[in-house]
Amino acid sequence: MELGTYQNYIGGEWTNGFAKETFDVVNPATEQVVATVPNATPEDMQAAIDKAAAVQDEWADTLAGDRARILREAAVKMRAEADRLARIMTMEEGKPLAEARGEVNYAASFLDWFAEEATRVYGDTIPSSSPDKRLLVIKRPVGVTAAITPWNFPAAMITRKLGPALAAGCTMIIKPSELTPLSALELARILEEVGLPKGVLSVLVGTDAPALAKVIMDDIRVRKVSFTGSTEVGKILMRQAADTVKRVSMELGGHAPFLVFADADLEAAVANAVSCKMRGMGETCVSANRIYVQRPIYEEFVQKLAERMGSMRVGNGLEDGVIVGPLIEPAAIEKVKRHVADAVAKGARLVVGGEAKPAPGWFYTPTVLADVNHSMLITKEETFGPVAAVLPFDTEEEAVRYANDTPYGLAAYYFTRDVGRVFRLAERLQYGILGANDGIPSTAQAPFGGVKESGVGREGSKYGIAEYLDIKYVSLGGILS
Repeated sequence: MELGTYQNYIGGEWTNGFAKETFDVVNPATEQVVATVPNATPEDMQAAIDKAAAVQDEWADTLAGDRARILREAAVKMRAEADRLARIMTMEEGKPLAEARGEVNYAASFLDWFAEEATRVYGDTIPSSSPDKRLLVIKRPVGVTAAITPWNFPAAMITRKLGPALAAGCTMIIKPSELTPLSALELARILEEVGLPKGVLSVLVGTDAPALAKVIMDDIRVRKVSFTGSTEVGKILMRQAADTVKRVSMELGGHAPFLVFADADLEAAVANAVSCKMRGMGETCVSANRIYVQRPIYEEFVQKLAERMGSMRVGNGLEDGVIVGPLIEPAAIEKVKRHVADAVAKGARLVVGGEAKPAPGWFYTPTVLADVNHSMLITKEETFGPVAAVLPFDTEEEAVRYANDTPYGLAAYYFTRDVGRVFRLAERLQYGILGANDGIPSTAQAPFGGVKESGVGREGSKYGIAEYLDIKYVSLGGILS
């Protein structure tokens, strides 16, 4: 299945814009070209911002119910086209077809959720200290917004930002990853087909991400930027945002600990560890990076984990029965190899896996490393691959200390039957998302985001739409005159 040639979506028009060059989208399972996309330029980005600014006031004044209708209809259409959208996602990103279908539905759930939130943007009245005044609070859309999204969830990372922006009455420009642009462009098509007005949304794909981002960050009319990606890039964008005092949401890197206590349901802990580690081939910011297991159950846990990981079928995500697809690009394979080699050289025990499959495709076998220690790269850097690093611990105090010993604070997981421990760790673990006996806690109605160097702001939930609203205070005098 070859998908052909796409165009960028700039201000409601399908166009090559100022692009004089194109680039290829490559299937990481086959290394074959599946589509060609125009390489957007800074001039294209400027045109998209101009269009968004021109219609911002009109979109902000659209009835909340009308904005909600568009989001609901887009979600319905996404689900109706789930098979097609999933195939496109698998071809550009690599994840197995069943997982891609799951992401399409997950992405649609954000549109459903924020369709409802659009009609629940409430203000307040405040008791006055003067009899002839009334104090009011109203909420208005922040204005033109932009989203810069990653390749690992090419649909859900967009709708998690676009849903609240449109619900709040904000226009949005999306710059998706050049590795996975097709899902983003398909979402633009769906929103166009359900009646989103021209100019409200633009989707631009280009290989010079810093140049495109600079246009966004320099333009004072763009009042809010939402970014999901590395901490290093997030810091650059935050510095650039300071010049125009833009509001930012940043969902950045993570290094998630996964704690298993001796009193845990062992089978459930192993199953959740596999799900948490291997979702998206381990290429997610909330994947378990350091699996700490209390010493009395350590060896049994390692054995059961290795049995499950070793039985997972690796291959092209379009093939039946495949559970683990390819990594996104050759550089990802090299990073995994480096982490595994470093760990083994420093004394880790390779229990299963540890091999890259021969070309074509960028595949690495599910891998379990036991007896890992904190001198190893894998305990300091995100591997972003199918490698489970297992470390022993003795006491709860020790486990908490190990878990918090990182500049990151996105997600953490812990498994125990002790209710007191559930609450103690909820308060003591320095993370924005906690899975207590739950390896897959993400859902549209819950707030997603990190602390420390894992970011600022929250996406999803009732808190997600607040990121796109300004609070305005009105003091109304002369009531009694």
